[in-house]
Amino acid sequence: MRKLLTLPAQMSLSDAENITYENALKQATEISLNLMAVKVENHPQDFSSWCHELIDICTNRINFELLEQHQLPIVKKLNDLLVLGVSVNQLKMLKLTPWPIMSSFIVKNAKLLALDEQLALLSYLKITKQQTLAEMIQEDRLAFAGKHTASHDPSIYKFDVEWFSSTKSAKNFHQLLQNSPKLLDTALANIPTEGEVTEQDYQKFVTDYLAAHSVLDDVKPTLAPATRLLAMHRPDVFLPITNAKLDSLCAAFEVPKLNNKDYTRYFKDIIQPMHLMPWYRSKCPETELEQQLWSVRALLPTLFYYANEKTASSSNYLKLLNKPKRATKTGTTRTKRGKESAEILVDRALIADDIPEHIKTKRDSIIAEVVKGRTVAETISLMRMIFG
Repeated sequence: MRKLLTLPAQMSLSDAENITYENALKQATEISLNLMAVKVENHPQDFSSWCHELIDICTNRINFELLEQHQLPIVKKLNDLLVLGVSVNQLKMLKLTPWPIMSSFIVKNAKLLALDEQLALLSYLKITKQQTLAEMIQEDRLAFAGKHTASHDPSIYKFDVEWFSSTKSAKNFHQLLQNSPKLLDTALANIPTEGEVTEQDYQKFVTDYLAAHSVLDDVKPTLAPATRLLAMHRPDVFLPITNAKLDSLCAAFEVPKLNNKDYTRYFKDIIQPMHLMPWYRSKCPETELEQQLWSVRALLPTLFYYANEKTASSSNYLKLLNKPKRATKTGTTRTKRGKESAEILVDRALIADDIPEHIKTKRDSIIAEVVKGRTVAETISLMRMIFG
């Protein structure tokens, strides 16, 4: 362990890596006795691999039973610093990375990143965004905006809608989205659906986005939810951000940390530099998967944040899919939904090739059950059991 902790001193570290290493050592000193009890056989030769090794120790190999209560936050802080180090390294690599290397990293780590699920979300949104936000059913609107709820029936929404960036904590934004979606549509209308997006187009969006929030009392609209809307509207142009990952992104792009209301710097310090990177400027590749990735290439840096074996399993879709049913005195707790939403979701399910005609004729009955709170899949399965 002593050798592992001193290895980075023998590496050629960048300024950002040096800061991460020094801060990590400070935390490691506080739990040195616990760390020394861990057997270490792997001694990485690069800083990113060193961070991975120490993360594994902090997560899986340190004896938590021997830690005192006040030491638990220290382990978490050390782990967070190391995660930051990995994320910065991987994101920083993008500044010089050509497309083949970037795409190979993503494909190699596809399972870890839940790539199939993330692409399923984008494929779904590609269809729904043919409507305006005001025209979408509530579930689709939330999928576009990045907030997963119990109403996202896992038989229809076979993905976590919060991939790429989540807006679940942006209460004012979601109040506006629910009550006045047309105002957000007005802002998005400034961004062309294809071709070049100029800084002037973006500034017009910002003006209308800020104006939209004037219908709320004393609200200062934040940047992160705006970038989610932009990124889903033009995933080939805009990179979504979250407060939790701003440190990593800004350190990798070597810019001062963005303030969550700094709309101008987002475009100048993040979007414009990203558009000059080799992988972004590459020609459209030939394979089907790479073409799919290239068409949403502004989202791809989000796949370079630290990920581990728990990343894919943390999907809200999987949690909802596997959630045990809770019984109450009056039966099973269910999430009721509006008739319009139920009709659209049922119709989407009934067009599947494996749905027999005699089940399709039960459309109205299925809708009635879905309105009451049954999932679409559960209701169709019940109909199959009754009617064969």
